[in-house]
Amino acid sequence: MPGFSRTHIMIRVALTGGIATGKSHVLDQFRRRGVPCLDADELAHGVTSAGTEATQAIAARFGADVLAADGAVDRKKMGPIVFADAAARHDLDAIVHPAVYRAIGAGLRAFELVGGAPFALVDIPLLYETGHASDFNRVIATVCPPDLQIKRLIDRGINRREAQQRLDAQMPAVEKAARADFVIRTDGSVEETNRQVEKILEILAS
Repeated sequence: MPGFSRTHIMIRVALTGGIATGKSHVLDQFRRRGVPCLDADELAHGVTSAGTEATQAIAARFGADVLAADGAVDRKKMGPIVFADAAARHDLDAIVHPAVYRAIGAGLRAFELVGGAPFALVDIPLLYETGHASDFNRVIATVCPPDLQIKRLIDRGINRREAQQRLDAQMPAVEKAARADFVIRTDGSVEETNRQVEKILEILAS
């Protein structure tokens, strides 16, 4: 999978972690504190919108039934397919991930042109799985116990079987945390999580 240009002066920081480990909250906290942020999941929505090259490739591989009425990829239809079938998930990733990393590269170049911030943060859930950790100067990982991940997914309306499938499809959160430069535990209070954000922000901005 192609990487992106590493010519940026701005420090590049990746945020990763298992599903339902609090990445979105942590990203929002950095963003609220003025850090330029990108969200790979949001970029993936753009990549799989109606009429894109990736969407056309997905329809060719999985059939037009996986598209929504507006022509975009329907995630609710794709989810059960790819989380139950490793080969299907691999095929989807091979289509989507290169396009997402190109979008990340474009976003980081735009941040660099604007300037004014010591670092930029990119939320990439599958950073290690896609082999792109070396594209970044630092990595932050969110982590919480697997049973809490399952509970959070169930609270989102996903049944227990599908929740477990989604955990099984990713590298364990504790393994990601072991590889990261910074770890944020999200099984405590919101205030405790935010204090960890503040501490890391202070280090990275110094």
